[in-house]
Amino acid sequence: MSKLLVKPQPADERGRVLNITPASAGWRYVGFEVYHLAAGQQLDCQYEHEEVCLVWLSGKAEVEAGGQALGELGQRMSLFEQTPPYALYLPPGTPVRLQASTALELAVCKAPAQQGMPLRLITPAQVPVMVRGQGSNLRHIHNILMGEHPAESLLITEVYTPAGHWSSYPPHKHDTDNLPAESYLEETYYHRLNPAQGFAFQRVYTDDRSLDETLSVEDGQVVLVPRGYHPVGAPHGYDLYYLNVMAGPSRQWQFHNDPAHAWMLTR
Repeated sequence: MSKLLVKPQPADERGRVLNITPASAGWRYVGFEVYHLAAGQQLDCQYEHEEVCLVWLSGKAEVEAGGQALGELGQRMSLFEQTPPYALYLPPGTPVRLQASTALELAVCKAPAQQGMPLRLITPAQVPVMVRGQGSNLRHIHNILMGEHPAESLLITEVYTPAGHWSSYPPHKHDTDNLPAESYLEETYYHRLNPAQGFAFQRVYTDDRSLDETLSVEDGQVVLVPRGYHPVGAPHGYDLYYLNVMAGPSRQWQFHNDPAHAWMLTR
């Protein structure tokens, strides 16, 4: 199996099904976890040297963070309702306790940080919603923790790609620390499909083809993008969701399009 493809595991005693760390990914910045909690199940977390953003993928939970009772958070009961999520930003060392009031799918997005930013709840109304592309390249974007919301390093967005469409396309990369032209950002893609028995394709490749892999991705799997271009295709009949987590030495999303395919942006 490709080292770029990470499959979920049976839930451990805490409900965790995915656990990607910089060490396991072979890079420096991005960490990513997914938890599946049953109603009534409790989760306690504290990350000493990382800023964290919790993203409610689906379901609801009572939350206490940094000594504050935040009440019940969560709204959408399915990812494919296509409404923006709740998210909770936590600076390093902030304890958080959740008790699921329904079945809960929770993403934990992490990156190293010195101080981070103040604890902040991001409500669905605060998540910018946009449409990008046209024709079979059209997709729907929810910018959960992009430039509109401050953080030390983390950048987070979620994308809905309709069946038969392409996404992260034309192919682009952000693997060179060369601002203002391009930034270095590691990235994870957490893929979900509707219906769940579907699959998608993602290619990760560099100009010199020293990295060139095309991955068949199933529901609940993660693709690691350490470098290179990384387009995604959703086959006919299967809508694709993915959650992107990015981080690097500078919190700027400056990308470079593959010159061989950039022509289509001028049409």
